[in-house]
Amino acid sequence: MKVQQLTPLAGYLPRQINQGAWVGAYTLPKLKAIAAAEASRASAWPRWTLPICSLGTPYEQLEQLGPGLLPPLYHEALTDALKAQLVARIQTCFPVYRDDKAATNAATNADIRIVELPSATLPAIEPPAIAAFSVDTTVEEHGPHLPLATDTIQSYDALERLQRVESAVELVRPVDYGQLAWGLPFGMSVDITADLLAEYVQRFATAIQRWLKPGAIYVVDVHGSITHREAIVAGLRRSEAQRWKFRWLHEPLAEFASERGDQHAGGVETRLVEQAAPTLLDREWWPDRLEEIARGQMDFATAVELTPDLAAFQRHVEQRELNGIIGDILNYQALDTAELVGRIDALTLADARELLSDQPLEQHAGQQLW
Repeated sequence: MKVQQLTPLAGYLPRQINQGAWVGAYTLPKLKAIAAAEASRASAWPRWTLPICSLGTPYEQLEQLGPGLLPPLYHEALTDALKAQLVARIQTCFPVYRDDKAATNAATNADIRIVELPSATLPAIEPPAIAAFSVDTTVEEHGPHLPLATDTIQSYDALERLQRVESAVELVRPVDYGQLAWGLPFGMSVDITADLLAEYVQRFATAIQRWLKPGAIYVVDVHGSITHREAIVAGLRRSEAQRWKFRWLHEPLAEFASERGDQHAGGVETRLVEQAAPTLLDREWWPDRLEEIARGQMDFATAVELTPDLAAFQRHVEQRELNGIIGDILNYQALDTAELVGRIDALTLADARELLSDQPLEQHAGQQLW
């Protein structure tokens, strides 16, 4: 019998669009509207709060800090130097990306309130056979109709389905920050760079191994960036995790996504978020304004061309009033949700059974670029 349950994730993972304390539950347009309203009132209090806490701190306790909460950072996965670097990077990116050379401390610190809670003793937990969590970009715009936490929502929906058929799997809270580029020109997105991500994953996985002493660690994500995925694998390799496996959950969906030019916030991700909870699609946009959404999307080739120059990317976005989707939202109409989910579920179940076996594990970051 477990001495104490792990912190429940149900109150943290969004189930309703544009509600609650956490920014991950909100869409890009809604957060921009909130920011504009606060600015017009010249509010003296920060609009956004970044908590730093322990892995055992209940999410409910963090919600008492007020609305506009960014996902937490965790003491057990931080050194003083890494904490300072992550905080500085988050301040550089959110709510609007500013180049490091152009940003000033006064400009960034005014936007985000840092609240550091005391370190806490982690509760005693019976070691699980498999401790599973995602490393996703929880703060990343996903167009006008999907929440920022779209990637994390998809990952934990898959992990919850896995847990229902394989009871050896115990779900752990996510790593909420990662490497990204495409979201930055649109705003309301955080990129912590690949080097910082690798170190944070290393220390997070080590903290989980020391605390829970699982037989294995299973790490998943849906974020398409190969740089992001390679950083996760690098961090896991350097961690104290004794047996682990990483899986990019969109790997078996290439023929439905990348081969159709549907890379980010388009048809595939809309289907998968809708299957997690239909209430996570903004009904102000979906589905009645589908054609309008499609007119504001960017094609994959243009995104690739602009990625090396984020300033040019941002100018392109602003001049054309693009909405954050990179891909093809109309692909939604040609997709079968059951087919997508079935492919993901077959993969996660095979991974779990491989982790529970004594056979050697093949480790890689996913062979597809998208």
